[in-house]
Amino acid sequence: MTAAPMPASPQFAAACRILATLRAAGYEAWLAGGCVRDLLLGREPEDYDIATSARPDVVLDMFPRTFAVGAHFGVVLVASEPESASKESAPPQVATEVATFRSDGAYSDGRRPDEVRYTLSAEEDVQRRDFTINGLLLDPLHPETQLSSKSLRNAVVDHVGGLADLDAGIIRAIGRPERRFEEDHLRLLRAVRFAARFGFTLEPATRAAMRHLAHRIHAVSRERVRDELTKMLTEGHARHAFELLDEADLLVQVLPEVARMKGVEQPPQFHPEGDVWTHTLLLLGQLEPGCPLTLAWGALLHDVGKPATFRRAERIRFDGHVEVGMAIAADICRRFRFSNDETRQILALVEHHMRFMDAPRMKDSTLKRFFRLDRFDEHLALHKMDCLAASGNLDNWQYVRERLLAIPEEAVRPTPLLTGRDLIAAGYTPGPRFKEVLRAVEDAQLDGAVTTSEEALALARERFSSL
Repeated sequence: MTAAPMPASPQFAAACRILATLRAAGYEAWLAGGCVRDLLLGREPEDYDIATSARPDVVLDMFPRTFAVGAHFGVVLVASEPESASKESAPPQVATEVATFRSDGAYSDGRRPDEVRYTLSAEEDVQRRDFTINGLLLDPLHPETQLSSKSLRNAVVDHVGGLADLDAGIIRAIGRPERRFEEDHLRLLRAVRFAARFGFTLEPATRAAMRHLAHRIHAVSRERVRDELTKMLTEGHARHAFELLDEADLLVQVLPEVARMKGVEQPPQFHPEGDVWTHTLLLLGQLEPGCPLTLAWGALLHDVGKPATFRRAERIRFDGHVEVGMAIAADICRRFRFSNDETRQILALVEHHMRFMDAPRMKDSTLKRFFRLDRFDEHLALHKMDCLAASGNLDNWQYVRERLLAIPEEAVRPTPLLTGRDLIAAGYTPGPRFKEVLRAVEDAQLDGAVTTSEEALALARERFSSL
């Protein structure tokens, strides 16, 4: 493992100032947790956390702008700017979490300690943390650290063997794994996410404890489970994450509908890669870091209806798997409390993922309406991944992409040649069939059969004379 250069970000500078202030007042203070891990891995931390011997009330009084976001657990948010704002205003974007050294009591809810006990021992504090790679302490003010980034490790205090596990690429629970997971059940998913993100392996005893306690994940709120799964899907290592979820017996707990894909055969002439689970993993392996969460979940669930519709006829068939898949995906979206907008897009991706095969035979009006789907770029991306995870034939994708680029936006969404007011002015009585008339006229417009309002009205009179 190569040490990383010390960053010069505003967040890092702010954390160093806070840490220096605490030490000048006679308190012990360290950078702690994920920021230390990321610095050692050569990654820019998203934020910086400080662990200190100073009590929360001391921290609240020591700095001009603070927020008691978790004072019951010894956590205070210290703002570095703007210093002129009042304490009552909302926390700023640039802020540092400062936590008092503590040991935790029982976790009766499987998420938060019922009580905490403050301590003056940094070593005791790190023993309560989740994994060894997150239990490291760093002194960013160490003189050697300022001289050379290669000596960064010299400024690290390691009470839990985290440096060795970073070097070996291992996710290991601190202390007794069962106790760590019983304290906070969400750690079951966090272990998977960290292992996938960094390409690490799960230490055998840690993995065994995860399998034994996998059912405890149901005690975690569905929103938190959703957020962890979404991070796994969008951090660029989705395939590895879902393989690990399966190995740890967590997949069947959080997404039994996806677990049912395993062993479901597919027709080899269309899917030489294997069963539905293998196909889905190959597709997940193509998700890029930072991809939209709707695309990621659409990719995961696009074939979720296949296990329920599998049958053998002249060949393996999945008749109606799109409709069944939409119903299953809707249940999953409700269970994980996705927003209405997110749910609509995920279901649309499931609903339309098979339409690309018909695109070369579509009328212009049908194809243009296809292009009107919200966030069509996600539909296009899903189809490409779907093809590359199966036969590899991209002919339909290429056709749709070329047509999409060739047809101007004003031809896809033209100004209507005929409106409801025009029909009323022409003597039509408003009614439920107005929509049918306008749809037929718009189809003709999209196909190029009519180009003027006069032609559009004549078409309406010809086809709907009975109105």
